[in-house]
Amino acid sequence: MQLQDLTPQVLSCLVDEGNPNDMEEMPEHCIWYNDSDFAAKRLWKVSGGLSDVPRKRLSKDQIDTVILECVETVHKKISEPGFNDFRRDVISALAQRSGSSPKLQDLASSLRNAFLERGTGMLKSEIEYAYYGYAARRRFTKITLEDQAKLTDLRYPVEWYPHTRALQRKIHLHVGPTNSGKTYHALKSLEQAKSGIYAGPLRLLAHEVYTRLNARGKPCHLITGDERQYAEGGDAHMSSCTVEMVPTNFVVDVAVIDEIQMIGHDERGWAWTQAVLGLQAKELHLCGEERTVPLIRELAASMGDNLEIHHYQRLSPLKTMSSSLGGQLKGLRKGDCVVAFSKERIHQMKRVIESWTKKRVAIVYGSLPPEIRAQQAALFNDPDNDYDILVASDAIGMGLNLSIKRIIFANAMKFNGKADVPIEASQIKQIAGRAGRYRTAAQAAQDQHPAESTGSSSQKNGSQAVPVSSAQNLGLVTTFHRHHLPMVQRAMKDQAEPIMSAGIFPPIDVLVRFAAYFPPSTPLSYILLRLHEVSLLHPRFHLCVLKDHVKIADTIEPVEKLTINDRILFCASPASMTDEAMRPVVRAFAECVGNGTGGGIMDLSVFNLRLLENRMEVANKEYLGKLEFLHKCLILYLWLSYRFAGVFNTQAMAFYVKKIVEERIQEALAQVPMDRKDMHKHWRPTAETSKLGAQESTPLDGLVDDEKPLHQEDNSSIEDGTPGPIGFARADEENASHKSPGTSEANIHSDILGTVPPQKILGKEAVP
Repeated sequence: MQLQDLTPQVLSCLVDEGNPNDMEEMPEHCIWYNDSDFAAKRLWKVSGGLSDVPRKRLSKDQIDTVILECVETVHKKISEPGFNDFRRDVISALAQRSGSSPKLQDLASSLRNAFLERGTGMLKSEIEYAYYGYAARRRFTKITLEDQAKLTDLRYPVEWYPHTRALQRKIHLHVGPTNSGKTYHALKSLEQAKSGIYAGPLRLLAHEVYTRLNARGKPCHLITGDERQYAEGGDAHMSSCTVEMVPTNFVVDVAVIDEIQMIGHDERGWAWTQAVLGLQAKELHLCGEERTVPLIRELAASMGDNLEIHHYQRLSPLKTMSSSLGGQLKGLRKGDCVVAFSKERIHQMKRVIESWTKKRVAIVYGSLPPEIRAQQAALFNDPDNDYDILVASDAIGMGLNLSIKRIIFANAMKFNGKADVPIEASQIKQIAGRAGRYRTAAQAAQDQHPAESTGSSSQKNGSQAVPVSSAQNLGLVTTFHRHHLPMVQRAMKDQAEPIMSAGIFPPIDVLVRFAAYFPPSTPLSYILLRLHEVSLLHPRFHLCVLKDHVKIADTIEPVEKLTINDRILFCASPASMTDEAMRPVVRAFAECVGNGTGGGIMDLSVFNLRLLENRMEVANKEYLGKLEFLHKCLILYLWLSYRFAGVFNTQAMAFYVKKIVEERIQEALAQVPMDRKDMHKHWRPTAETSKLGAQESTPLDGLVDDEKPLHQEDNSSIEDGTPGPIGFARADEENASHKSPGTSEANIHSDILGTVPPQKILGKEAVP
């Protein structure tokens, strides 16, 4: 089929997108793109070829035509002799009918599915992956494949740490809900030891413990992916680290691993597993949720370590309210924290609340630098200023001391990169647990008690807890809208599913040896994907996902003079590739390493330092976004400066610029104005607010976003500047940004606080 044969149908599709109910009227050979949220699909623009047609309307033959065009495009990129043979196989696979070989059927199916699911971009990647697999099969002998199978046998990661296995460790597992004091008791053991390590999920927590130990006369180092602070004199036997940076090559008396439930995380779980299996600590304290108990029992038994479990109860009461705020701003009061799940909505909510309640609002979300999050938290906690309300993402789930009296969920759904899905019960509980904090660090200092920001004194194994005023410390949980409340109430009552497996990632030596089997021209991205595909695992473990590794590998693939270790190290860097603007930055840094020079901060044009030349009298969202991106670039630069010190040799200047950027971000957060015109153009009454009457309703009650929503998943568990899994490990950004494919039916009904039509929520199960 030729392009001119397809054009009339393409044009008709663009004129009339159709309707899912028309399925029966369409020819049987036509494939409707599988998407439950039909209204979210935008019209595709025809800009010169088959790659731009609406996928849902293409027949099988038309899809095959797109595949063949993409094969030709990839052939121009991969000019290897073997590609012609591969091309013939693709043609055969697409032409085969019943009775064709399983391999050819699988090839045709994978290529068609790649196009239907993600379009031509994914299709081209799938074609490249299929070719390199094809080339590898022709190259490898039976003996070579057997050697690879032995190398990729990852069933027994316990054996990766022989020196640790030689120790007889005592493991203390401290489990309980948020604000139960489990981390406090673990840290007391650390303080009493002669040598030790603290490993936390966030730099904020690592810095807090670093400050705490030094204040108590225990010299301590701070070690994170993008920062090192050493105790005076350099003679310290304590270290406070982000969990990815935990050293496993020397013995300490006590080690504390915080938030142990992260061991099951799909992206960062490998770091907790590495710490649990590899830390050479005579006494190992693990702090986290009850649902980790079965897995830790199994791991302790497999390692031959003794395990003692300590159970804790919450210090201050936590209550789920029986009513929501009913969509009313007038229901907000001092000490409230409104939780939303996108950066755009957080900024909009801040402006609306400040405009209509005359209360100041502090904000916290994942892509804000940790220092700014701490400053915003301090503004909210200070009872003597006018910052009465906090608007935050799930970044408040850990790492911040907050005097929150009531948690208000603006939404019970969260965008996961593909669709809006219900928030997991465990996440709702962790966020809700921030309400009614037993005692913040500031209050503890005033009471002459130790700062208990990472945990509070509690009842442990029958010991007496410090008396608490229930009325003063009662934590409340509710929602902004009525139809979200049942979901939150159910989540607060439900028992979270136990964590069944621990995340792992292949050690760097395994990756390097595996890469050696492939021709030098083989992209690292293919090697990473292939290793994940063929690895053999024990049911107790799972491979952590390749989040940004493949994109980084492809970005730096054209850069010459990089060794395999250089490429692996870049893949472990804290570069969030969900932001396309990060690609040229990563590429520029990689070229500096390849050339061995040019890494001075003033020599790199990717740094938009002109942004700092003049302060804006009135900041806006665009200015704030540019500052945040500049901060990400600086974090990446600092991370690389510790690994390529001879190339990125202006570290001190980078720290200085980073401090200025953080000051400007703090100023911008206070200055971003409320655009009344922008606010009113989006206002539309919702079903809930229409009952309230015009006199009672406020713009926030019916505010909708007519434009394409900016969904931005805020992973509070992910820290800027921490290294990531491949040996050195991959640093995942806290601000993973995901954009929705368009304005869905749910979004049309949703207001700025995330109203979703009740029929989407109140069923036997919540359907995104």
